[in-house]
Amino acid sequence: MTTAARTPHARPRRQPARRSRSPQPEPGSRERLFAAAAAEFAARGFAGANVDRIARAARVNKAMIYYHFHSKAALYQEILGEMFHAVGERIRAVAASDATPEQKLEQFVAAIADAAEARPHFPPIWFREIAEEGAHLGAATMQEVVGIVQGLIAILQEGVRTRRFRKVNPLLVHGGIVGPLLLFLASAGVRRRLQDAGVPGAAQFTRDEVVAHVQRVTLALVEGRM
Repeated sequence: MTTAARTPHARPRRQPARRSRSPQPEPGSRERLFAAAAAEFAARGFAGANVDRIARAARVNKAMIYYHFHSKAALYQEILGEMFHAVGERIRAVAASDATPEQKLEQFVAAIADAAEARPHFPPIWFREIAEEGAHLGAATMQEVVGIVQGLIAILQEGVRTRRFRKVNPLLVHGGIVGPLLLFLASAGVRRRLQDAGVPGAAQFTRDEVVAHVQRVTLALVEGRM
């Protein structure tokens, strides 16, 4: 009696696992997300900002936030970092120029005003961040801030060396520049309401008037005239 040879059952071939495709960015999606997030953070702060609202405002899939920026926190850092980097570059150029210390200080004030005015989202975001003790500032953003303050310190030290300025705490000078400028830029709506409520001219003075005022007061301080 013969035994028929057994034919081994053929094993089904395994299909190679399909790789999930990464979402492909639409043209301009990064810029739209940046603008939408800037408005969202300005209106609601970091904690109150919602990535779904940001995506809807930017007209993109929410996955694009993580494609371009990796996280909500990274997106926030990008917005702050962009502002401080722009200011920092200009301040470094001012500090290294052949201008007089007085001219450099005036240009420092103008640089802050120009950058903040070009980014209406920045003053409310920064005021919120200050109120929360810088809780959401990353190390890279802090270094950008430090670079701006160091640029101011260099200008003040040059003025002291050339006997044009007296010694003043640089943070007092910095606060006296940044505070009034950002307050003016952030308070247009409140100033309109003040004027409507009976405060004459509350909404009528201009950005250039504020910049010139801050420049005069800052120079008067460092030159010992006040």
